[in-house]
Amino acid sequence: MCRVTGHEDIRGRIDTTRPHTARIWNYWLGGKDNYPVDREAGDRIRSIHPGIGEYARADRLFLGRAVHQLAAHAGIRQFLDIGTGLPSADNTHEVAQRISPDARIVYVDNDPLVLTHARALLTSTPEGRTDYLDADLADADAILERAARTLDLSEPVALMLLGVVIFIEDHEASYEVVRRLMAELPAGSHLVLSHTITSPSMPDVDAAVAFWNEHGTPRLTQRTPRQVERYFDGLELLDPGVVSCSRWLPPCGFDADTGPGSGVDADGLPDEVAMFGGVAGKP
Repeated sequence: MCRVTGHEDIRGRIDTTRPHTARIWNYWLGGKDNYPVDREAGDRIRSIHPGIGEYARADRLFLGRAVHQLAAHAGIRQFLDIGTGLPSADNTHEVAQRISPDARIVYVDNDPLVLTHARALLTSTPEGRTDYLDADLADADAILERAARTLDLSEPVALMLLGVVIFIEDHEASYEVVRRLMAELPAGSHLVLSHTITSPSMPDVDAAVAFWNEHGTPRLTQRTPRQVERYFDGLELLDPGVVSCSRWLPPCGFDADTGPGSGVDADGLPDEVAMFGGVAGKP
């Protein structure tokens, strides 16, 4: 069963005159749900930092590995995926329901183009359930209230925040929204989070982000690896900790290059990309 809830008429909300991060990400992943303005900006960013498209692939690889790990080895049957982005190959529900057909997934995003595709593409197994909420990460209380119509918040949930807290500029506000969401989830729940980093060893990343913030929407904030680690304070990090998404390999085995359900060929990915991620459990 699949539902799309909590939205109004989306006509007029899609701006095709300015590049948008979800559509550029889709372009870098080889998708077709983007516009000329997105492809132009994506090519310009890639000219500043040629490896930028690999971040999208590495982040997608991380999603597949993390969901597989939690569904197959941690017994997680519920996923709250905030900042879904445009559907691609092997979305959260597809990876989870291959392992556990009764898995329940709630997607959350505030991009109107994502909403149009959610209606068409977010399906479910008969035993499981998917729902889509048109909502903003900053409104944690509303997300939790509406997600509870599909998820049992008294049972463990995987909170998926891939490449989304980067859009909260204030550091403390970004930590607080993650704490707020995790505080309402029971012991045994997990946080899966990825974030663009800034590092002296990758100056062209900073230049690419500066270009994006001048020309694109929404603006994003980079953080250091140590600042990304802070999102997991009070939780128990799974090995290998907070690392480049291209190097996140779970301790319970499957093919280290791709892994079942990743939807991404890892061949050619560099050892280190400026997208770091981690998975942690709530004790």
